[in-house]
Amino acid sequence: MTSLIIHRVTTLDLAVRPIVWPFAEERRTEIAAHFAEKQRERPKIWNGRVLLGRDAVFTDGHLSATYFETDFASFLAWRDWGYPDKAVFNGFGMGALLAADGAFVMGEMAHHTANAGRIYFPSGTPDLDDVRDGVLDIPGSVVRELGEETGLTTADYRAEPDWHCVVTGPSIAMIQVLNLNVPGDVARSRIEANLAREDEPELSAIHLVRGMSDLTASMPRFVTAFVEQQFASR
Repeated sequence: MTSLIIHRVTTLDLAVRPIVWPFAEERRTEIAAHFAEKQRERPKIWNGRVLLGRDAVFTDGHLSATYFETDFASFLAWRDWGYPDKAVFNGFGMGALLAADGAFVMGEMAHHTANAGRIYFPSGTPDLDDVRDGVLDIPGSVVRELGEETGLTTADYRAEPDWHCVVTGPSIAMIQVLNLNVPGDVARSRIEANLAREDEPELSAIHLVRGMSDLTASMPRFVTAFVEQQFASR
């Protein structure tokens, strides 16, 4: 099992640089064939531009790393083939929705998405829309993904200042607790109403996690580890 570490940091310094990724260049033909197969399985996925990281360093409540641009097909192949380039990581922001009654609010990914059936907090692989003046804006990415997936805005929650960076081998989940001003049942109803208005929502269901017994195998390990730590600290 991959070792897991949670770093608590207050600042993120994530520079975006024009780096050529040898994995994507050298295995282009294989990557294209792999993506074509994935599109046959889920026609709605598309080969947009995304950002991956390297050279992550944690020091004194601070995370620094360098990000570079690649295509989603290369990212997907790298992920599905067991992360062959160990120097690269998938570093993304997550908004841990915490209801006023202590319940965590998570979404289940819809069948047409690349992570169908998985249950976790609103998030997404960073892309070019998240870059500000040569820097990856993870807080902005969290706000954007949260709005796209749930319809919630910054008026619906209070973001805590710290980031819980859950490191599991090739991934770093930068999780920020977002305190909702309503209880879990109300939050779930609001999000479900928003999903019902969409033609093809990213989420198929909303789950409330009130205790350890609500954690399931459909939740990634970095999510359950974070939630376990949060419950243990109460």
